[in-house]
Amino acid sequence: MEEIQEMPEVEKEKKRNVKKILLWTLVTIIGLGIIAIIFVNVYINKSLPQLEGEIEIDILQDEVAVITDENGVPHIRAKNDRDLYIAQGYVQAQQRMFQMELSRRQASGTLSEVIGELSVNQDKYFRTLGLRRAAEDSYEVYSDESKEVLDWFALGVTTYIHEAKAENKLPIEFTLLGFEPDDWSPIDSLTIGKYMAFDLAGHWQQQAFNYYLLNEFDEEKAYELFPAYPENRPTIIKEEEIDIASSFEHAVIPHTFNGSNNWVVSGEKTESGLPLLADDPHLGLATPSIWLQMHLESETGMNVSGVIFAGVPGIILGHNEDIAWGVTNTGPDVQQLYIEKRNPDNENEFLYEEKWEEATVIDEPIKVKDGETIDYQVVETRHGPVISEFAEDTGEDTVLSLRWTALDPSTELEAILTINQATNWEEFEKGLEKFLVPAQNFVFASTDGTIAYKANGKIPIYEDGQDALLPLPGWESAYEWKGFIPFDELPTVVNPDKGFIATANNKIAPDSYPYHISNVWAQPYRYERIEEVLESGDDFTVEDMQALQMDQTDLRAREFVPIFQEALASTELGEKEEAALKLLSNWDFVDEVDKPQPLIFEHWLMEIQDMLFEKNIPDSMMGLFEGKGQAVDNLLRKAASGEELIWITETGGLENLLATSLETTVTKLSTEYGNDLSAWEWGDYHKVQFYHPLSSASPLLEFFFNREKPIPVGGSGITPMATSYENETGEVDHGASWRFVIDMSDIGTGYHIVGPGQAGHFRSEWYHDQIDDWVEGNYHKTRLNEVEGLDLLLVPAE
Repeated sequence: MEEIQEMPEVEKEKKRNVKKILLWTLVTIIGLGIIAIIFVNVYINKSLPQLEGEIEIDILQDEVAVITDENGVPHIRAKNDRDLYIAQGYVQAQQRMFQMELSRRQASGTLSEVIGELSVNQDKYFRTLGLRRAAEDSYEVYSDESKEVLDWFALGVTTYIHEAKAENKLPIEFTLLGFEPDDWSPIDSLTIGKYMAFDLAGHWQQQAFNYYLLNEFDEEKAYELFPAYPENRPTIIKEEEIDIASSFEHAVIPHTFNGSNNWVVSGEKTESGLPLLADDPHLGLATPSIWLQMHLESETGMNVSGVIFAGVPGIILGHNEDIAWGVTNTGPDVQQLYIEKRNPDNENEFLYEEKWEEATVIDEPIKVKDGETIDYQVVETRHGPVISEFAEDTGEDTVLSLRWTALDPSTELEAILTINQATNWEEFEKGLEKFLVPAQNFVFASTDGTIAYKANGKIPIYEDGQDALLPLPGWESAYEWKGFIPFDELPTVVNPDKGFIATANNKIAPDSYPYHISNVWAQPYRYERIEEVLESGDDFTVEDMQALQMDQTDLRAREFVPIFQEALASTELGEKEEAALKLLSNWDFVDEVDKPQPLIFEHWLMEIQDMLFEKNIPDSMMGLFEGKGQAVDNLLRKAASGEELIWITETGGLENLLATSLETTVTKLSTEYGNDLSAWEWGDYHKVQFYHPLSSASPLLEFFFNREKPIPVGGSGITPMATSYENETGEVDHGASWRFVIDMSDIGTGYHIVGPGQAGHFRSEWYHDQIDDWVEGNYHKTRLNEVEGLDLLLVPAE
């Protein structure tokens, strides 16, 4: 009995011991967790830029002051230009090293080396284009002075790389991908510059699409979708057929929305009596921003503020103490596809003027992470790289090559360095002679009251502009470019009588202009709205310019809603469709975030487009349809005026097209947002999120690298407040990557928004601090003088 009575005491003791063990285990786990969190935080925070104190940089000649203001903008002050650009490279690397690394790899075609097989096709494409080869050729034609700047900047970046490796403080993204960056070189900076030409260049994809149309459809039907209906029908070489869809299946196509707004207003129309200038380049929206805002000052006379691409020296857009400038994309026909006839007995020979010419074959081995190196070769004809075979060797006797101005040597950095120190229009325009690619619409203002504009760049001369609609015979010299538009004959305006100059990727010259510029222009609505506002007043302020950059007036809706209503006036519609039309009839045509009308109108246009093209044109080709928006507008406009159009007729006519697409629209939106149409809101669908490039790898990285959730936002792809979006998701992925306004009466103060923020490090207070500002239009001031903030001193070794 005693043993039986003792058993409970033993069990109790065991239970107490188990509880103690569990408690100590839990305490240990919690302790280790806390230690791990502290370690991770210390490790991650270690890679934050040092913004205060001193950093010894042994290659400096004198001390350099770096003041980081309350918005995360570095103000760099040096005694000489050498130290200034070394410091700029160092500071950029501190802020954006991972972004810079991805940028040079993407443009160079070396992403597979660190990402793996997933990026092989992309690397093949960029190796084929040869942006890095073009950068190497460009370096050779730069002046010694410009090469020095490139070298100094690269020294600054490399100094940071060595320091970060030695102190184990590279950004966390390098650890996640398991590699470290190599030293920076001048060619890296120039290659990034060439990539921006790629991002803004055109229009080879439209030529390929037009070629496809003429091969797949009757001529009349094909020509209805051309950017401009050809008067003298261009001839397609029918016997030379190329499978466009498969040839460019993996091609990297720049977003068709890459454009911008800019304008400059004469002092005669401003409250201050001096010019106002505004600029907002429309590019991809991501984390970190494509732009880095900086202020550079040296005792040699440099004092310039604005933005630059991470990885490039100088300031490409902004102002100094005398002038301000901004750009939009001109969009000229600077890319030409050529149909090349290959020698059936020698795959590296191509026909030209009845003779076989030897092409250049370039070895471009592609290293692949966790895989074997790919022995890849690029073939270049006299016109440029053969781009129709980058995905695979087709073995065909006919291929497409690309002639493109950006693959020629060019000197944009020299232009930037000159205009950074220009004091008037004459000096500024002289600097533009060296800015060749991409062709840009420069607007200019100065403290002497001058306003000016120049469509600047290397623009080919076509004997007939309609030649640029299609690929041309590569074997006939008659189809070569006839040189380039002389610099002095590029479209230029100085101090116009109307008191302002504005551009929004619209047609820039009248038909009387003696040279062809482009067959593809942006839809005109942004420009028309900007012009409408600027014509309406004569006492504009900085606040007025900011409001215009945030303007959400939809002139396409203003044009087409009445047309749609008239076309459906006698059509019997369902209750919901009638309710949708009634809402649209009471709309002020402003794409506000909380209104149902933008949601209805935009989705209606999507359904119209699907009815027109979905059954006729495969998805693989729609990506090449650069002028899609203009084509749809023209079809609807012409059909409403009574023209018989094949594409419209095949949908049952305009009335049936509109009625059926409206019914589909209302049905889909009701399923998604409920049956009360008046409760629908544009912002329920139309939202912005600035995605980090690694955030899609896992939910954990998404949590750290992205904002908690997307933000509803107004505007659309054709309003001055540009917010272009993905149709399937409504996610805004292109828009004003930087907004800038300045009054020349206060040249020392610029007003900026850099979405989503200045910093590249997710633990920085300036990482996503400007997202709400970007949505709401809250600008921050940046000054040339009287700068306050965190003080960092870069000092030479003793």
